Amino acid sequence: MGASAAYHLARRGITDVVLLERESMLGMGSTGRNAGGVRHQFSNESNVKLSIESIRLFERFAEEVGYEIDFHQDGYLFLLSSERDLDTFQRNAEMQRRLGVEVESISPVEAGRLAPGLETDGVIAATFCARDGITDPNGVTMGFAKAAQAAGAKIYRDTEVSGITVEADRVAAVETTRGAIATRTVVNAAGPYARDIGKMVGLDVPVRPFRRHIFITKPLASDRRVPASRIMVIDFETTFYFHREGAGILFGMSDPDEPSSYDTSVSWQFLEKVTPVAVRRLPALADAAIAHAWAGLYEMTPDAMPIIGPADEVEGFFLIAGFSGHGFQHSPAAGRILADMITGRVSEGIDVSPFSLGRFSHPVTEVESNVV
Repeated sequence: MGASAAYHLARRGITDVVLLERESMLGMGSTGRNAGGVRHQFSNESNVKLSIESIRLFERFAEEVGYEIDFHQDGYLFLLSSERDLDTFQRNAEMQRRLGVEVESISPVEAGRLAPGLETDGVIAATFCARDGITDPNGVTMGFAKAAQAAGAKIYRDTEVSGITVEADRVAAVETTRGAIATRTVVNAAGPYARDIGKMVGLDVPVRPFRRHIFITKPLASDRRVPASRIMVIDFETTFYFHREGAGILFGMSDPDEPSSYDTSVSWQFLEKVTPVAVRRLPALADAAIAHAWAGLYEMTPDAMPIIGPADEVEGFFLIAGFSGHGFQHSPAAGRILADMITGRVSEGIDVSPFSLGRFSHPVTEVESNVV
């Protein structure tokens, strides 16, 4: 988010930008720990529009940003096992088609053809969008960052923010381990740490971190039936998902019992909970050995919608955080929208009101339901 915002500001001629990174390299937090999925299939119209704009940029990233990325559009396949979910996804698909997204409602048999080796027992229907896919979080981050740097922006790594100075309800400076930086504009792009940064200016930012796991198997035996493409398969009822990763399979699942924390250690006990679900949907995983595993943090808001825009209480303080597991894939559009807000432009085509921080002053009435 920080790199995208810096890139889009630079495109508008705002180059006196400093991007601060606590770690030794960019993208070592949630960005570098996600599965790289990008999809149009969301339940909220504004999120679908974020996807439309972002995926268009991913498709022409080398041409527009000047950096090659690895992008495979083999599609997202959502498996549905209840009439309630089917009804919801059918309504969502109608909305997505109205916005120009080609989403198909298909049978379990057709789902099995798209993903060989998939077991569809209990599945009553599925949805599929061929322009969804998998791309490269590190490549996208570095592409935005290098383009911003080429335009004059500065990137300071190994630099931690320790405080933000506010004078007369306006941002005045950022305190860092490199010293103070005078500024009248601060962007909080701290992901799961957005709440901590908010406290520095006296704001309660409703973003909470939750651990999510990813496992990758060793290469599977040649007689094991698995998809040849990188199609992303999501069993919506259980949230189990998988896609091909080289000669192995990448998979994961959310844990409703996981408490909020900054813990990114791997829980091998959780793998024991995932395994029965995984084997049921992809039998080839029954005797697969794990080659790699890691955990990252989802940055969740109460409505699973992002926060993009200014904080009315503190002039010059902007947020781009709380994307609830779909931040990387929305970074192109989100960075553009925030750059528009900072420079006083009107964002066209996307209703940004669902992203305002002020929405949390009222009871949550609408949520993004397609979160896994």
